Amino acid sequence: MVIKVFLASSSGSTAIKKKQQDVVGFLEALKVDYTQLDIACSEDNRMWMRQNVPEEKKPTNGIPLPPQIFNEESYCGDYETFFDAKEDNAVYSFLGLPPPPGSKEAQQADMANIVENGTHTEEANAEENVDESTEVPEEERNGDAHGEEEQEQAADEVEGEGGEEEEVEEEADTAEGEATEGETAGDEAPAEEEEEEQEEEEEAVEETVEETDEVTEDTEAHAEEEEEQEEEEDLEETQVV
Repeated sequence: MVIKVFLASSSGSTAIKKKQQDVVGFLEALKVDYTQLDIACSEDNRMWMRQNVPEEKKPTNGIPLPPQIFNEESYCGDYETFFDAKEDNAVYSFLGLPPPPGSKEAQQADMANIVENGTHTEEANAEENVDESTEVPEEERNGDAHGEEEQEQAADEVEGEGGEEEEVEEEADTAEGEATEGETAGDEAPAEEEEEEQEEEEEAVEETVEETDEVTEDTEAHAEEEEEQEEEEDLEETQVV
């Protein structure tokens, strides 16, 4: 594989010259074999470069500027894409070349392979564990008999819980009834006491009335005696005269 770098040796643009020097100097530092093709001195080189640069990579005016980099007939990119690859330590990948052993790019590739293989291994182990942990339910192995027994036991448990709930409700009703009776008895006791007090008061009033009547009768009798005495005295005085 031959790396082709299309340059313009007589370009009047300082920026283009600097970009060309950066690409060539970096390839020489990496000891990458490449060939310089001057488009300023060869119309064929200029036409070939313009024809083989993909349309989506060409500028708005349709004329690509140097430097342009190819691997044989395959287009690699321009200076901007080359610079990005250099910053990411991915120049060999950019050029379509295998990285040399011990290079940063080779180490990164090894790490990526380890991660991919490790992930694949973990996924495979996980799938195996899932297969091993998946067991056929007893209902499928022993038929539906065991499942029916479990359903019957569950129904019995539900009924037992229902009976317990009914007993609890009955106990609660009984307790409420006793509490109500206690309250009623408590209400009746004060009522009976009040009735007894009223009866005692009435009896006391009656006794008082009777005593009053007796006093009144005695007073009237005494008054009558006094009147009779006075009348007798008056008669005696009249006879004496």
